[in-house]
Amino acid sequence: MQAPTADALSETLRPLTNAPERAAILCDIDGTLAPIVARPEQAHVPEETSLLLGKLGRRYGLVACISGRPATEARRLVGVGSVAYSGSHGAELLEPSATRPKLIPAFASWEDRVRRFAGDRDGARLRAARVRIEDKGPIFAFHWRGAPDEDAARTLVEGIAQEAETAGFVTHWGRLVLEVRPPVPVDKGLAVRDLVGRAHVRAALFGGDDATDLDAFAALASLAGSGELDAIVRVGVHSEEGPAAIAEQADLAVDGVSGFTRVLSALAA
Repeated sequence: MQAPTADALSETLRPLTNAPERAAILCDIDGTLAPIVARPEQAHVPEETSLLLGKLGRRYGLVACISGRPATEARRLVGVGSVAYSGSHGAELLEPSATRPKLIPAFASWEDRVRRFAGDRDGARLRAARVRIEDKGPIFAFHWRGAPDEDAARTLVEGIAQEAETAGFVTHWGRLVLEVRPPVPVDKGLAVRDLVGRAHVRAALFGGDDATDLDAFAALASLAGSGELDAIVRVGVHSEEGPAAIAEQADLAVDGVSGFTRVLSALAA
């Protein structure tokens, strides 16, 4: 992928940089701020990126990370306490300097049931296939990245997805991961709407790399179409594993985490 020139990048970001106090910078974490790794707990946001986010948080009307991770885990990973974190795909919000996130009550009420479902499937067959279960609060994720036979592991996880849907849960597929969620409407698009509405900004950028980030793209387009935002910039972070729609729907396409870091640098310049 050819990187945008400095002039092209500057022009695309101008609606935000011209009036930063009325602009929002929103972004995914894994695959956007932090490189994708074999195990979620090994993810790392480079110090340079954390410093850039802290700088942007002092200049722009809103800076927030929107993640499938729990909000407190997202803050730990990014390492910046002065920005907001929307966790569990918008089910919880950890505001700057707050010590505990606010969780949607209907979402929280399903946590024990999702936990039991995941626990009942954490057996020898899953472990032999090297499928790992990640506890994300009311959401549980089944990862098979790095499994000896990734195709066989996916087939096993597909069976779990069918069982989850039969049990009344919602499933969502990502990059070599299945999430089992409560049947409560939450997604990154709803998180974008909530954050933008709270901040009263007129321009917004969202950067993401995976299927769940397309909901955020759609929300920005809807907010612009209704006149609630004057300008939007959807940054698609390209990767070999990510959906083609990320680049197709983006106003600006960049290559990997380093490409998005370049966007943050331009916003901070």
